[in-house]
Amino acid sequence: MMLENKLMSILATHHSLSRDLEIVKSLNLPHWCIAAGYVRNFVWDFLHNQNKSTPLNDVDVLYYDLLDESETTEKYYERILKDKVPQYNWSIKNQARMHIRNNDKRYESVEEAMMRWPETATAIGITLDQDNKLKIIAPYGLNDLFELKIRKSPLFKEHEYFRTRVSNKNWLKTWPKLELLGGSIASCLPDV
Repeated sequence: MMLENKLMSILATHHSLSRDLEIVKSLNLPHWCIAAGYVRNFVWDFLHNQNKSTPLNDVDVLYYDLLDESETTEKYYERILKDKVPQYNWSIKNQARMHIRNNDKRYESVEEAMMRWPETATAIGITLDQDNKLKIIAPYGLNDLFELKIRKSPLFKEHEYFRTRVSNKNWLKTWPKLELLGGSIASCLPDV
């Protein structure tokens, strides 16, 4: 609970958080959250005392809807969000169909899908409950996020993909206090 309160305090300094959450909530998606780099990068910037936010590649919005697993629906929602907040590259994915891409059994929830993401510190999302109170979704907890640790999620199967991703994202240069677990910095550099 202490780390949840700390995360809430840090997120309270995010200048567009309320707007972003309210806009996504207005879509009336079932079991939704804004996740991944939106949360992770903001916290790591804060913990590194960076005055300027690290640019986001995209803003990941997750939801879980067994009644409509169409990719067309996801694109429709992305267009709505792009019209409202054009500076973001919105990426909306229904986690009820992500098991197909990952060659897994069907995920039962957004949380279960997030548990298959590459890093524990990425598997963090935020949403608004029915009373518009901020709620945190973190199936692996918040320790790695706040301890500045890059750890492969236990259920993520592809170690080589994890290594390449860490290298390509350039996180260790962007946030030099980060610690890579399960391999050295050199092991995350592309093989030549």
